[in-house]
Amino acid sequence: MNRISTNKQAADIISVIAGTFLLCVSVEMFILPYHILSGGLAGISVALYPFFHINQTLVINIMDILLLGLGTVFLGKYFFLTTALSALLYPVFNYILEGIIIAPEVDPLLASFYGGLLGGIGLGMVLRTGSSTGGMDIPPLIIHKYTGIKISLLVLATDALTVLLGYFAYGVTDVLIGLISVFSSSYAIGRVLSAGEGLVSKSVQIISDEWEKINESISAELSRGTTLLHGQGGYSGNEKIVLLCVVSSKQYPRLLEIINRHDPEAFVITTDATDMHGEGFTYPARI
Repeated sequence: MNRISTNKQAADIISVIAGTFLLCVSVEMFILPYHILSGGLAGISVALYPFFHINQTLVINIMDILLLGLGTVFLGKYFFLTTALSALLYPVFNYILEGIIIAPEVDPLLASFYGGLLGGIGLGMVLRTGSSTGGMDIPPLIIHKYTGIKISLLVLATDALTVLLGYFAYGVTDVLIGLISVFSSSYAIGRVLSAGEGLVSKSVQIISDEWEKINESISAELSRGTTLLHGQGGYSGNEKIVLLCVVSSKQYPRLLEIINRHDPEAFVITTDATDMHGEGFTYPARI
């Protein structure tokens, strides 16, 4: 169990580092050199540059740090811990790449497409671990916490407003080019998040005397609901509570960690679930 936990944590850290690096490569190789209007901090820095003429990488890094602090205040320490690694690596990679990377001479349409695609792959790698890259991911998360509006709609609105911001400085042509980056990035994120997952989740039945502690941890750490089933031991005749929980394949190792932490002797039955409907599966959980 501990070996699985350690391996998963190491894999998540590697994924966050690699994903953040790819995101920075897309920014320094395509987005900034070609002044592509895109979502996120890179798009905002491009849109504001004609008015203030401040170094775009500097604008990104300052806003990234400020938004990380804002997210910590409104979303708590857990958010900070899962996002800090990517958010702190982002300005470091940007400063390193700014001095060594050479932008290819391509059509702006291609720069927008591949910049969005590469950035989307990097962002998807980070999101797969349950973390965030910080930046403009944070305002939608804060608004969602207090309004309940779907995060996907808030992110789409944020990116759209960012691109439209550039209309006042660059005009409609650049806005349309920027939308190519937004859509290609969204496509790449979706493909990375679904890669290897298929439609299989895990239906888990847990029999343990520590069911209350396990139940609380599942809700707090996995944001998943449970069902309490009343059972009776066939041999002992004792009344038992059976926890029923459905989690994604990605969350399953963390569920096993929770169970083992509270009761290493718990009896666990796991089956593959291939057709889930409802909160957290066919529509977002209200967290």
